[in-house]
Amino acid sequence: METDTMSKIAFIGLGNMGGPMAANLIKAGHQLRVFDLVPAALDAAAAAGAHAASSAHDTLADAEIVISMLPASRHVEALYLGEAGILAQIPAAALVIDCSTIAPASARKLAAEAQARGLAMLDAPVSGGTAGAAAGSLTFIVGGAAQVLERARPVLQAMGKNIFHVGDNGAGQVAKLCNNMALGVIMAATGEALALGVAQGLDPAVLSQMMAVSTGRSWATEVCNPWPGVLPNAPASRGYSGGFGNDLMLKDLGLVAESAVQAGVSIPLGELARNLYAMNSQAGNGALDFSSVIKLVAKV
Repeated sequence: METDTMSKIAFIGLGNMGGPMAANLIKAGHQLRVFDLVPAALDAAAAAGAHAASSAHDTLADAEIVISMLPASRHVEALYLGEAGILAQIPAAALVIDCSTIAPASARKLAAEAQARGLAMLDAPVSGGTAGAAAGSLTFIVGGAAQVLERARPVLQAMGKNIFHVGDNGAGQVAKLCNNMALGVIMAATGEALALGVAQGLDPAVLSQMMAVSTGRSWATEVCNPWPGVLPNAPASRGYSGGFGNDLMLKDLGLVAESAVQAGVSIPLGELARNLYAMNSQAGNGALDFSSVIKLVAKV
């Protein structure tokens, strides 16, 4: 469904999350110039109606909004501020929205650099996973000025159902990291609960259904169940492919640890979860969905 105001959008980063997000913007009628280092991702976006650019710089022609969705702080800083950084080339008065999950300090640094060049910037990391990205039902967790968010709102609404303004630049990243710490802990605990039940003769599907309507209810039981076959559309049911990578969760929990030190807050469960995802990565599962952490305690 088209929105009332169409925008010319530069979209950089077409991975498991960025690709579906860009597709929903195209469906809403926006004009997209896109770039990704993976040719297949570019081809998929072009097939959906985007203009495939030859470089990140090539996406910027006449761009009113620039959106990035990249794996980590270093990638985002390199994109905007590196030797070939695009920040200096973004058209005047354009709005910059970074949807990556990065360090809050990096988000604040980027916003300050953007402001110095007359550009408005938001950090708008997302929650909802690949299913939410495909369905256009993501939650956006936004840091930045309220009036800038209002400029961005029509575009964000084409990709998500929930938009939370949590504070100034960097606050979006803080809130996202809090969410992901809880998610990482809950996923690991859900996997252990299922492993314990199955080892004693319980059906994982029935156990999951019971938990989903009881106090153990969570996204891990209802959407991204870690036991293969319980939910046909969950990564676990396709060999833990796609979804949110274990190493990305490990990266986020590393950012959580840094944030906790800076804030002077103890996070013992967060640290335990970080160790579990590190162990899963060392076991060769880093590229699998983070629900594969169950492999540490169950033969699945």
